[in-house]
Amino acid sequence: MSGEELYGRRIVFKRRGLVDVEDFVLRDPGEGEVLIRTVSTLISPGTETAFLMALPNTSQIFPQYPGYSNAGVVERVGEGVKTIKVGDRVASPKPHASHVIVKEDESFIIPNGISYDEASFFMLGAIALQGIRKAMIELGESVVVVGQGLVGILALQLAKLSGGIPVIGIDLYDYRLNLASKLGADYTVNPLRENPEERVRELTDGKGANVVIEATGSPKAIPTALKLACMRGRVILLGSTRGENTVNFYRDVHKRGLHIIGAHDTVRPRYESSYGFWTARDDSKLVLRLIEKGLLRVKELITAKVSYKEAGEAYRKLMESKGEVIGVILDWREL
Repeated sequence: MSGEELYGRRIVFKRRGLVDVEDFVLRDPGEGEVLIRTVSTLISPGTETAFLMALPNTSQIFPQYPGYSNAGVVERVGEGVKTIKVGDRVASPKPHASHVIVKEDESFIIPNGISYDEASFFMLGAIALQGIRKAMIELGESVVVVGQGLVGILALQLAKLSGGIPVIGIDLYDYRLNLASKLGADYTVNPLRENPEERVRELTDGKGANVVIEATGSPKAIPTALKLACMRGRVILLGSTRGENTVNFYRDVHKRGLHIIGAHDTVRPRYESSYGFWTARDDSKLVLRLIEKGLLRVKELITAKVSYKEAGEAYRKLMESKGEVIGVILDWREL
């Protein structure tokens, strides 16, 4: 930037378990880029805490700059930007920082009527949505979502919108299950009180679920997810598992003709959407429209909102929570 150097602030994982805030030098946006002053960012609980603690299947390289759910105001635009102007409210898949530079085609105008906090859910909503698309749910198919954390409860709502009947949420924490019921779950199951296989069979005329969405990220949940599915059912691995477990493939997969579908967000087309495989851009725009129309409810998922200066405490609460901390918003207005 012209004249004196200007600085922003950003969250950094300095080493395993250590969260800090550091200054960094701002630059002008280049051609096709916009500079955004951040208002709200949403912590992705499972992914970010896993990377913070260097769990299996993470980079385990530090320092790291976490986050990919940013909402803010455009402060500057670079040469050649046509669809975005200074003052626009935009969401982008950028990290926890006071200012971010984004390519024009990675920015999404926030619809009127949606707050910055709500808009920051766009990316996790799109991640859940690509898993639901891969499940190819037909109207009237039974759906079980294992895990009612942030991605799981978004997936449950989207499964309901896709025609799943009944939609069943499973989790170890009653707080999450009560929230799932308010947001559309037909039934909820707590494995600490009842056998999930028996209960799911009871709710699906003895068959098991047509579709099981595994959204915990725990490898221990995968054998259970397989057993919940009906003959020739589909099991969608939406959560990013952090570790290994043993599966009896002959008994639980082969003999029952199950379809196991990996649904990591990277398994997307880059440029053009097709049936079951939409681009991140198209899914992100749709999620914002669903929130705008009240079809995807996210406000109820905000269980904490703190200053970015308290990010370390926010991550600690997420890791130590007994299921009562789900959506944590970092507020960047206090600069």
